[in-house]
Amino acid sequence: MSVSLRQLRALVAAAETGSFGRAAVRLHLSQPALTVQIRTLEEALGLTLFDRSARGAQPTEAGRSLAQSFGRLLEELDQLVAGAQEQAARRSGTVHLAVLPSVAATLLPVALARLRRAHPGIRVLLRDAVARRVAEQVKAGDAELGIGILDGADAGLETEPLFEDALVAVLPPGHALAARASVSPAALAREPLVLTDPGSSVRALAERAFAEAGLTLRPAYEATYMSTAVALVRAGLGIGVLPATAVDLRMAPLLEIRPIEAPAMQRRILMLRRRGASLSPAADALAEAIRQAAGIPDAGALLTAGGGS
Repeated sequence: MSVSLRQLRALVAAAETGSFGRAAVRLHLSQPALTVQIRTLEEALGLTLFDRSARGAQPTEAGRSLAQSFGRLLEELDQLVAGAQEQAARRSGTVHLAVLPSVAATLLPVALARLRRAHPGIRVLLRDAVARRVAEQVKAGDAELGIGILDGADAGLETEPLFEDALVAVLPPGHALAARASVSPAALAREPLVLTDPGSSVRALAERAFAEAGLTLRPAYEATYMSTAVALVRAGLGIGVLPATAVDLRMAPLLEIRPIEAPAMQRRILMLRRRGASLSPAADALAEAIRQAAGIPDAGALLTAGGGS
């Protein structure tokens, strides 16, 4: 015979109150119903838990010991249930998010501010990484959500487009190419270039665009961080090929920014999740905040298989 939570609660209440009648009131039961719960528990355990007499029922040594142990377990269980209900109501929870550094500095702060206003109890743990690592972390389950790009479809991921980003030419103050409305890859190939490191999605996109134009990309300088690349451009050491959304560009008003005449310089920023995996309520709330920050109505957002360029 199995033991139920109702039987355990009846035992704990009767032992704590010292009375079947008071225990029944606490549990919103009739006294006969509570008595049945205690008796069936004794039968299931093969133990006498209470000594009955005309003066009432007193817990035996076994009853008293088990009531204390089960009481601690029930308290922990109630806390776990309450915690799960808090998460379901989006009042608490933790989300692991993998994100491209350029997005982490632009779109993400807006999204997190929205999330905090709507759900202040949700915590987000950020892992900024290059595009390949963002996808890997999401597929491995190390991150519940990702914001990055994909080079083609990935059967292990579901994707949702967020926005389009373009690489632009970032010119030092007074550079001759600033007289042009746009810059061609051929013109850039004749200049010293400041690029991100080879492991970044920005670098891969630039290399592909140059290859499509029949050109070889030869950087004069490589930088891991956008701020470093912008500083090198500001010092006149070369032309930067960087994302138009990079926050560091907004903080360098003396630099000239020109579009690059190459369709391949466009990239699609995607929200990623592991295929077939349900989002936790906290992650679902974060996804809504990200969509809102990107200007996407949440009700019309659909997760679709595929990738970005």
